[in-house]
Amino acid sequence: MLNNLQQQPADKILALMQLYRDDPRPGKIDLGVGVYKDATGVTPIMRAVKAAEQKWWTEETTKSYVGLAGDPGFSDAMIDLVLGDAVPRACVSAAATPGGTGAVRQAFELIQMANSNARIFVSDPTWPNHLSILKHLGLPTVSYRYFDADTCGVDFEGMVEDLGLLKSGDVVLLHGCCHNPTGANLNLTQWQTVIDIINAAGAIPMIDIAYQGFGDGLDEDAAATRLVARSCPETLIAASCSKNFGIYRERTGILMAVAQDTGLKAVTQGTLNHLNRQNYSFPPDHGARLVTLIMNDDALRADWMAELEDIRTGMLGLRTQLAAELQRLSGSDRFGFLAQHRGMFSRLGASPEKVERLRSEYAIYMVGDSRLNIAGLNAETIPILAKAIMSVGV
Repeated sequence: MLNNLQQQPADKILALMQLYRDDPRPGKIDLGVGVYKDATGVTPIMRAVKAAEQKWWTEETTKSYVGLAGDPGFSDAMIDLVLGDAVPRACVSAAATPGGTGAVRQAFELIQMANSNARIFVSDPTWPNHLSILKHLGLPTVSYRYFDADTCGVDFEGMVEDLGLLKSGDVVLLHGCCHNPTGANLNLTQWQTVIDIINAAGAIPMIDIAYQGFGDGLDEDAAATRLVARSCPETLIAASCSKNFGIYRERTGILMAVAQDTGLKAVTQGTLNHLNRQNYSFPPDHGARLVTLIMNDDALRADWMAELEDIRTGMLGLRTQLAAELQRLSGSDRFGFLAQHRGMFSRLGASPEKVERLRSEYAIYMVGDSRLNIAGLNAETIPILAKAIMSVGV
């Protein structure tokens, strides 16, 4: 049997990580992997997470399973964080998942169960694993224009034109904030236009929100998701705790299904439970428990929010510094978009050949489409990157 297997294509980001590890050059700069790092290059454990772990270590009395959908307290905490009071709690079904990726996978499987003819409209570009999972499941995809390579902003006219092809039952995959890989976001007026198009077509929005708190603030980053949830009859939301709580390896995420018709909640919640049972039975609890403890303790929540705000403003400071240094070296403001983008990522606009030159000549690693992780920089490496960018002629 095993001799019938074919070699799967290598994940480009993971391959880049290996190249970086194997590079013996001192001063190499990793801007490829999508993980937050502080100025020393470390992904820190947040203070509130450490405190919650210590608290839970003394309080935990069993390692028995939680429910199929995870601990209800975690669902309540995450619904409050992501949706606030945008919709009544009775409209929301939810299930804990192994990370945001698990939530995305479960959402796609839910779509497949509910409507096998649904087409998934996906932004060009998007997080590569979106397309990989959709291909693996055999779900049909339609690309819609999103990023304007000339302005390094959103090609909204192209997006609107492409979404005009939506049919009833189709699904539009949207990034809630801090678009990965571009860093370019819709404003709320544009979001409303997208909502109107989706509703007019009878389509369904699916939002992947993995970076809440990394852009303009916790509530600001959730504003679009909340607008969609209260404006559309049904909405799917895949949320991750990896970034804003820094618990990457704990694999903590959640899938929410919002239906304005509360009569749909029982069957929807039952389906989420069923999907969890088929894929991994019970979701992991440790990370979810930490999030729940933090969200329900005033002191821990305040400390978490303060540290998260420091992370957010720190990345904004790096963006501003990089844009300013490139303006100084180039004598133009053509890199000003870097200061306008939000989240960990921006797409620089360099060709794959120039990205390869940055790696081979300057030991600067970024994804081939020129996505760079802003959090991989610090005050000392920004001038090095800016000079290299100018040298290869980006």
